[in-house]
Amino acid sequence: MTDIALQQPPPEIPDKLYFKIGEVSELLGVEPYVLRYWESEFSILQPKKSGTGHRLYRRKDVELLLRIKHLLKEKRYTIEGARQSLQAEARVPKAARAPKPRVQAELFASDPLPEIKRELEAILNLLK
Repeated sequence: MTDIALQQPPPEIPDKLYFKIGEVSELLGVEPYVLRYWESEFSILQPKKSGTGHRLYRRKDVELLLRIKHLLKEKRYTIEGARQSLQAEARVPKAARAPKPRVQAELFASDPLPEIKRELEAILNLLK
């Protein structure tokens, strides 16, 4: 079998604010102790804790765990290699990752008021 045939699509993350460790464990297909170990190895992963000490993972934590699992299980990185890969991703400026927002001057290079006025007059004529 090829690597492509073995790859599965990432699981659908339910639309919730917080996930318990058991839910995340089931979602990722790993045991809870693996999640606790990853938490100790990856300082970027810091789930909140409830008043009773239970771990509460947010959606971004679950997405990060999916990324960690991908690096460790599918790409066969070591813990150190996965840590370095995540740190390198974090160092890339957000401007380089996301498209540059357009400036208002670019959006309205010409005066939009005459066009708006024509459209409003056309609507008025339709209503007559």
